[in-house]
Amino acid sequence: MRRKLVAGNWKMHGSLAENDALLSGVLAGMGSLRAGVAVCVPFPFLAQVQAKLTGSAIAWGAQNLSQHAKGAYTGEVSATMLKDFGCAYVIVGHSERRALYGESDAVVAEKFAAALAAGLIPILCVGETLEEREGGVTEAVVGRQLDAVVAKSGVAALAKAVVAYEPVWAIGTGKTASPEQAQAVHAFIRGKVRALDAAVAEGLIIQYGGSMKPGNAAELLGQPDIDGGLIGGAALNAEEFLAICRAG
Repeated sequence: MRRKLVAGNWKMHGSLAENDALLSGVLAGMGSLRAGVAVCVPFPFLAQVQAKLTGSAIAWGAQNLSQHAKGAYTGEVSATMLKDFGCAYVIVGHSERRALYGESDAVVAEKFAAALAAGLIPILCVGETLEEREGGVTEAVVGRQLDAVVAKSGVAALAKAVVAYEPVWAIGTGKTASPEQAQAVHAFIRGKVRALDAAVAEGLIIQYGGSMKPGNAAELLGQPDIDGGLIGGAALNAEEFLAICRAG
């Protein structure tokens, strides 16, 4: 059975004081969780998180990285820099990066490859907009996003990665895909990978990333192909985040 993974995406939130209180609360409530737990934080806080979480059961990571290993790319952060701060994970292709910063499927595939090359575990985000869902092209969009990564790195690379299905229309809106809607897309993703490599598909962790909250986590995480959550707003509250982790 695949272990669940609940990862908090702090987005552009936090301060040194707020982070310390939040992490202290999460650490105090960890207990014997069955799910794996990680937090993905803004770059400036990686040193703080590394110091706070080293030796704990919580892994940490970043929310983005450059596809380039080094060079004249002012403002960018490389995969090896993230490794220096103990990162295990990095989010790749989040819908906000695709929509606000124009990251194409090809660029996301390059970032995915850069993360793997440095020994990071990429959390590959895929998902459709409301217009695309209403247009009946959800599977075409998600399939295209996944195909770009497989074409660049090969299906075997997914054995060292996590996929997060995040319906764009359910991020930060309060709307959530029904458990049936979410499961259908998760099953599609696993089936698409299974057609290429059954073993990789069976072991692949596929998270749900669309407004998961304590009130809906158990039902979502109870679906056969939903293996955890990529949590936004609820990850900024220790009790809410822990409640989701316990639901897994």
